[in-house]
Amino acid sequence: MIDIQYVFELFGTVVFAISGALAADERKKHDWFGIAVYAFITAVGGGTLRDIFLNSYPLVWINDMNVIFSVFIGIILAGVFFNYFSRLRKTFMFFDTLGIALFTIVGLEKAHSLGANDFISVLMGMFTAVFGGVLRDILINKTPTIFVQEIYATACIIGGIVYLILESLGIDRNSNFIISGAVIAIIRIVTVKYNLSLPKF
Repeated sequence: MIDIQYVFELFGTVVFAISGALAADERKKHDWFGIAVYAFITAVGGGTLRDIFLNSYPLVWINDMNVIFSVFIGIILAGVFFNYFSRLRKTFMFFDTLGIALFTIVGLEKAHSLGANDFISVLMGMFTAVFGGVLRDILINKTPTIFVQEIYATACIIGGIVYLILESLGIDRNSNFIISGAVIAIIRIVTVKYNLSLPKF
């Protein structure tokens, strides 16, 4: 039987690598190695922090070369189709949204499997989803998305809560994964489209 978590983790790694490559190239000063570094940090940064916090070793990308291959695939796709992606105004937002939707649930399930409680599992899902992007944005000297008005990390938390609720209702795991991930993506897309944000401090 196909492990839906593993499939989505690899797919999420690909789309986050694309997201990282597209974000880095905005400055137009990077060679392929530089782009690869940004893509790698975006794709595995959040999962690495999650594993460190949960004391889970070896780190996922060290233990599984398929994760590294997925990053390379994302970099190649970003390079080959860069002109096409550049013509689409919201391509970066699309890949970023898809990435956080997938990685939130992946991170939550990983934390659950290691015995974390529901609260910590939701937080670890959010960390997995957003902190690769935070590290990427810091390195390219850009204010991380979670520190500005857009609803970003909050969407991940809501999606994680939805996952736990559906799990308690006995929803099939694969269906739950897809539904919860879709909730995150929809929240993110709607809030960006209508410029919605949390109240200012």
